Amino acid sequence: MRKKIISARKFIKPSFSYLIEKKRDGGEFSDEEIRYIVDSILDEELPDFQLAALVMAIYFQNMSAQETAVFAEEMMLSGEVIDLTGISRPKIDKYSTGGVGDKTTLVLAPLAAACGVVMPTMNGVDEEHVISNLDKLSSIPGFNPILDLKGFKAQLKTVGCTFIAPDPEIAPVDAILYKLRQQTGTIPSLPLITGSVLSRKLAEGAEGLVIDVKWGNGSFIKDVEQAKQLARSITRVGRSMKRRCVALVTDMNQPLGDTVGTALEIKEAIQLLKGEGPEDLQELVLKLGMEIVRLAGVAGSTLSAKQTVQRHLRDGSALQKFKDMVKAQGGDTSVIDDPDKFPTAKHVRKLPAPKRGYVHTINAGLIAEGVQKLAIMKNGKYDPAVGVSEIKKVGTQVKQGEPLMMIHYNDEAKMEEALEYLKTAYRLAPKRPNPPELIVERVA
Repeated sequence: MRKKIISARKFIKPSFSYLIEKKRDGGEFSDEEIRYIVDSILDEELPDFQLAALVMAIYFQNMSAQETAVFAEEMMLSGEVIDLTGISRPKIDKYSTGGVGDKTTLVLAPLAAACGVVMPTMNGVDEEHVISNLDKLSSIPGFNPILDLKGFKAQLKTVGCTFIAPDPEIAPVDAILYKLRQQTGTIPSLPLITGSVLSRKLAEGAEGLVIDVKWGNGSFIKDVEQAKQLARSITRVGRSMKRRCVALVTDMNQPLGDTVGTALEIKEAIQLLKGEGPEDLQELVLKLGMEIVRLAGVAGSTLSAKQTVQRHLRDGSALQKFKDMVKAQGGDTSVIDDPDKFPTAKHVRKLPAPKRGYVHTINAGLIAEGVQKLAIMKNGKYDPAVGVSEIKKVGTQVKQGEPLMMIHYNDEAKMEEALEYLKTAYRLAPKRPNPPELIVERVA
């Protein structure tokens, strides 16, 4: 657990009201003040109402790069910091702000392991959009997302990747703050996101970080400029903490790939691990994979990085690492060898195009909400069989009555509720629109 850091000079503890007022008025916290704030949160000495006021002040006044770096480091030190120096391979993690139909992390972790890079993945609550990677992996019979830190390290050494639930011993102050940010409408705060991401990922043992910042109607970041600012914030603060960081800003104004669901997305991830699958996901996996192997020093040039990633997708080694990871966590690997073994829905129904035209825009967030209405069961878990597939993308020409997507469902009542979201997700127009660029900007 956290070790108290004693300064050479005596630090006079300020009142919490003073700290709130200081940030409210645009002041900058000293390193000692940030350390005191983190200690007070961890020791439960800072009342919730004052902590909420402090978070709101940070939301409106922001924090400097220096403040954010100290804040991230102190939150990292608020719990266990995993020592992976016993593993000689480079340790690079990937963070995503989460998006509809995004299976890239499911592919990139075993791909990185096949390339000789360790990816110490703990699934964060902020890395999902309605359906998390762990929700998707739960469609594999027997898969266990719970590992203690000893088991986490052991699996990284033998397999090279994991997919586990957040451990309460990792950055506990961040967990407290994230819950409060959800309750106070301050999730989009750039310094708080930056501090949260870096504190957790570095506590997990990452030496470097590849970031996928998504913007659009399928992400919690709706503005592209805010996404660019977040990418710059994380990479800048990460470098100041002496960690290698690179970020891609990517478009999330339509679902990634052809499916949204749990088992449906795992099956699509298996396709990608075979070097197949939808073009947009293939492109993003390739670009993010290249960043991972270059950051790790496994590949030097852009061409070498591209060849390394493509080789491990085509020769089956990335798929084998995925099977190794699933087996290590108790999952049934026979469904990976034969995806037809995954559960299938009782009914499949098309969502017909109301008229002839081109798909002009898609609201990915509405599709996610529709799938959630279909999938959530009484126990709060997801029905693995349901979801949507064969999603028509922006720029596709359709005839009246032609399916915009195929809907997989088990419950007629849920289907009717979900249709209200799915129908309104599409807008058709007579002229072909310009398809959006998937990768908007690279920040390094």
